[in-house]
Amino acid sequence: MFNIFENISFEYPYFLLLILVFVACSIFCKAKTPSMYMPHLNIFQSATKKSTALLNTLKYVVIIFSIIALASPVKINDTQLIKNDGVNIVLNLDASRSMINRDLDPLKNRFDVVKDIVKDFISKRVSDNIALVLFGDSALLASPLSFDKEAQIEILNYLEVEMAGRNTALFDSIAQSVNILKDKKAKSNIIIILSDGEDTASKIPLDVVIKFLKKYDIKAYTIGIGNSNRSVLNYIAKESNAKSYTAYSKEDLALIYADINRLEKSKIEQNKIVLKDYLFFYPLFIAVLSLIGLIYLKNRE
Repeated sequence: MFNIFENISFEYPYFLLLILVFVACSIFCKAKTPSMYMPHLNIFQSATKKSTALLNTLKYVVIIFSIIALASPVKINDTQLIKNDGVNIVLNLDASRSMINRDLDPLKNRFDVVKDIVKDFISKRVSDNIALVLFGDSALLASPLSFDKEAQIEILNYLEVEMAGRNTALFDSIAQSVNILKDKKAKSNIIIILSDGEDTASKIPLDVVIKFLKKYDIKAYTIGIGNSNRSVLNYIAKESNAKSYTAYSKEDLALIYADINRLEKSKIEQNKIVLKDYLFFYPLFIAVLSLIGLIYLKNRE
C-alpha cells in the first residue's frame, strides 16, 4: 500500500504552507452576519445541514488539491551520475552485404554479432555522448549524439544488413562522423570504425578524410574483420593518433571494444541527472472535478 508513495516529493514544497493559511483563515476570518430571531429556525437548519456540509467539503477539496498541484508533486524514478569531462563517440558500423557472413559466430551473421557487442559497449559509457552511423552504399545517421543509451540500444535492434545498401562507403561514413563531431567540445572526440571490406562506394577520397580528422583533432579507432582492408584501416588509425585492431572471432571483437573502453575513459564528476515523472495533473484533476460539482450544487440552491 505504502509503495505507491515511495520516492514522491514536491518541487515547490513551500506552496503547501498555503494550506495552513487557508485553514487558519476559514477558522478566524469568518464574515459576521446580523443576528435575527426566526421561529422554527431548526426546521430550515436541518434541511440545509447536509447540503452545506457537502459544499464545504467540496470547497476544501478544490483549494487543498489545487495547492498540492501547485507544489508540483514528482516521483523520482532514477538518478544517474554524469561526468563533466566525457567523450563524444561516433560508432561507424559496416552494414554492407558481406556482413551477412557467419564466420564470427556460427549461429549469427557478422552484423548481429557486432550489434550485441556494441550494445554492451554503449551500456558501459553512461557519461558519454554517443552517435550511430550505418554505412553501405551511403552513410546513414542512425542516431545523433545522445546520452539516451536505452533509445540507442533499441535503434540497434532495428538495424539490418544492407539497410544502407550492399556496397561499402567507408570514407563517406568517416566524413559524416567528422561532421557530427567537428564543433563538439569534450575531453576527446573519437570515431570507432568497424568494417569488413574495401571501400567501394565513397565519393570523398581517403586523403580528404585524413585531413578532416587531423584538422578537428578526432581520433579514429579502426576494427577490421578478417584480413580485408587492413592496410587502409591501419593507415586511418595511425594518421589520427588512434589504434587499429583486427577481429577473427566474436571473442576478439568483444576484447577490442573492451580495450577501447579502457583507453578512452571519462573523468567522474558528481553531477546528477534525475529522471522523474510529474504527477501534478492528478490532484489538479480532482480539484477540477470538485469545482464542477461545487458550481453545480451552488446553482441548484
